[in-house]
Amino acid sequence: MINKKILSDSAKDFIDDDYFAGLIVKTKPDKNAVRDIISKSMSKQALSTEETAMLLAADRELTEEIFDAARELKKRVYGNRIVLFAPLYIGNKCINDCAYCAFRSSNKESLRRTLSPDEIAAQVEALENVGHKRLILVFGEHKDYDANYIADCVRQVYSIKVGHGEIRRVNINAAPLDIEGFRTVKQSGIGTYQIFMETYNHAAYAAYHPSATRKGDYLYRLDGLSRAFEAGCDDVGIGALFGLSDWRFDVLGLVSHSLFLQKNYGVGPHTISFPRIQPAAGVDIDKKWLVGDYEFKKLVAILRLAVPYTGLILTARESPALRREVMNFGVSQIDAGSRIEIGGYTELGDAQVMEREQFVLGDIRSLDAVMKELIDDGFVPSFCTSCYRLGRTGEHFMEFAIPGFIKKFCQPNALTTLKEYLVDYASKETKAAGEKLIKAEIAKIVDEKIKSQVADRLEKIEQTNQRDLYF
Repeated sequence: MINKKILSDSAKDFIDDDYFAGLIVKTKPDKNAVRDIISKSMSKQALSTEETAMLLAADRELTEEIFDAARELKKRVYGNRIVLFAPLYIGNKCINDCAYCAFRSSNKESLRRTLSPDEIAAQVEALENVGHKRLILVFGEHKDYDANYIADCVRQVYSIKVGHGEIRRVNINAAPLDIEGFRTVKQSGIGTYQIFMETYNHAAYAAYHPSATRKGDYLYRLDGLSRAFEAGCDDVGIGALFGLSDWRFDVLGLVSHSLFLQKNYGVGPHTISFPRIQPAAGVDIDKKWLVGDYEFKKLVAILRLAVPYTGLILTARESPALRREVMNFGVSQIDAGSRIEIGGYTELGDAQVMEREQFVLGDIRSLDAVMKELIDDGFVPSFCTSCYRLGRTGEHFMEFAIPGFIKKFCQPNALTTLKEYLVDYASKETKAAGEKLIKAEIAKIVDEKIKSQVADRLEKIEQTNQRDLYF
């Protein structure tokens, strides 16, 4: 067991399996109750686990109302923008033996590798050369990937600049650290520190994560982001890997985790991720809990309503067609142009190499192709990072995000970062579509002062070669 001294002051196993299971079984769809809960969510109030369970129980007719509400709530809180990022896998050494992961220690099919500093530079340059501004660095859990190593990688990524290209925000997906480790990584200038619980169901968690491994300690992992908060990291992300247990249970787990962080630290998660398990080299998963497309759309819409202020991340695990559809149910962030093989951005062609990646991606289209589709669908692609660099994080971010005022900053910044992309990287077709969209979006801005400032920044980007002009 983990030494209690390295846990947070608020360390607590707040997941009650029996209670959640009871909610799932006993909650029956009630039209009036569902509509009352939707009304509460539309006022941007977080939902309880009991209210979330009522939405989970909704029949197909009521679920259509949930879909409609999720679309509308997303517009009210985030507008029509979608933030883009790319994952960069640094190393896949791992001491854990998670049954669903190609990087698990016992998998002989996985090719082990850690990028050298020169190789990291090459990957970042390749990402900058297509227009990326936001990355999430991904590490296996291994002694070689300690807090100091992660911090060094972050600093290196920030230092690499090619032409107008630069990475303005580095997020982290790595093993939980102790409090001092989180402090070390925080000092390197990270954005969000993301830890997936994988599944909140205790029995399923134990079945997939051997007790002899570090990840096998449920409380240590559940407490990870609490330690991050106590170390000064006020920007965190949670997630579950759907397909390991009953999807409804893990929705309740994510909502419960959000409420716990909000109660104890005054700040909920900045993002929630909800990837579905996908095929991987050397992995054979029980298909009992796999989540169908309809249920997947429903869980995304319910998460949007349950935690109105939180960004929802839709990953490239899903197919282009499903991503396009699910985008409408409250998603605010996606990855694009993604490769998850170690060294994949410079060394591989169009085909995926399973022995070098954690799982198979469903969408490996180029960043430009994804940008064009978003624009065609009326979304504003954004690479904005202003909140993090201006200190609008943690409780300060919540002050803006919960009442929905954040789009007053985000929409103008989305337009300026889109303009940068169009001028520096876009194909001819994407640039034409993007310029048309920008013109239409500027016309929608009611505040004449902001409209004038946006127009001025856009002109400077186009005419004077200035970049990184943000609100």
